[in-house]
Amino acid sequence: MNDNDTKRISRLTAILTQLQTKRLLTATELADRFSVSVRTIYRDIRTLEQAGVPVITEEGKGYTLMEGYRVPPVMFTEAQANALITAEQLVLNNKDTSFIKDYKEAIDKIKAVLKYSVKDRVNLLSERLQFRQNSNNEKTSNYLADLQFALTNFCLAEIKYTNETQEDTNRVVEPFALYSTQENWLLIAFCRLRKGYRAFRLDRIKQLSILNESFNPHKITLEKYFEICREKYFPNP
Repeated sequence: MNDNDTKRISRLTAILTQLQTKRLLTATELADRFSVSVRTIYRDIRTLEQAGVPVITEEGKGYTLMEGYRVPPVMFTEAQANALITAEQLVLNNKDTSFIKDYKEAIDKIKAVLKYSVKDRVNLLSERLQFRQNSNNEKTSNYLADLQFALTNFCLAEIKYTNETQEDTNRVVEPFALYSTQENWLLIAFCRLRKGYRAFRLDRIKQLSILNESFNPHKITLEKYFEICREKYFPNP
């Protein structure tokens, strides 16, 4: 299978997800989304039809799927869907662009399996929800997704970091945990340069490389880490 075949399969899967996410989509909308020609979308739709996907063409309006067609076979209650939509609005105000991208792709797949009646209501809710957090819509980092991967796969990460005094250092770290404040995401990691656990603000990481080298899983828990921090910085109750 060549790269073109791989890209087309990926696009066909994404088109199917989009068709499940929205009631109607035009060929032009799909072509713009996937940066291909309208003619290519026509061919893709025919391929889906030939594969047994019940695509319905509404003349002058666009494409939709037959009611009841669901991939994968997962169903959500309206309350569960509303909870996910509320979480989506919080995520959209997040300052890390990689997190927003991954969540939006995930929520599209979730929307794809909703019944049309529920889908209409959750889309209405999405339009009527607003959070004031990060009201300026600032995006200060793009590393959360890569660091999540490094953390769960025990991969070393090399970072170029600027501290509060504007000093730049290159560090090799063992990602341990991630947590969010109202202002920033922070990485807790064992720093091989400082030989201890440190907290790094993601907006101060100027470069990030995930290395092929792995490290041994950390023995302490996140709760134990916070306990150590409390004992270190607040020794007297």
